[in-house]
Amino acid sequence: ELRHRASPWQRNLGYPLAMLGLLALTGISVLIVCFHVLELLLDDAAMPRGMQDASLGQVSFSIFGSFGAALQVVLIFYLMVSSVVGFYSSPLFTRLLPERQDTPLTKIIGNCVSLLVLSSALPVFSRTLGITRFDLLGDFGRFNWLGNFYIVFLYNMGFAGLTTLCLVKKVSWAVQAELIRAFGED
Repeated sequence: ELRHRASPWQRNLGYPLAMLGLLALTGISVLIVCFHVLELLLDDAAMPRGMQDASLGQVSFSIFGSFGAALQVVLIFYLMVSSVVGFYSSPLFTRLLPERQDTPLTKIIGNCVSLLVLSSALPVFSRTLGITRFDLLGDFGRFNWLGNFYIVFLYNMGFAGLTTLCLVKKVSWAVQAELIRAFGED
């Protein structure tokens, strides 16, 4: 219903640009994770351990300087939003979605706890995937499992593989549906 009420500019320009942006962010995050996997295989320094000396403002946390740091911020924000959307889209938690002016207090508390857990896991998540080396000075590298190569490697491979699988599935199914609709077949 909202698509039919959208303006032609929004339908013909806004939606495709938003889709291309999401595809680009997903592709960039998968590429960064794949490079991190290669780093893990070649160099032990790529393990997500804590920072020894935090030299904030003295050294860039990205090899691409300011552009890389801005890209890291955008990717972390994208991962945060996609985690929340994925969480509320899962069949187990769809009942937790708040309803406008009809949300009981227990559901509000459940939402607060869920968002708190997701936001607390985000720095470790982005650090483990190799999207950033900055750990918000929380010294998240103290977790013992972050020093285990196999867990970090499988975590990165799982993220890259599952994200690529979802991306290919969604894009290919959408393209197939459009082609079927364009050729008028049922």
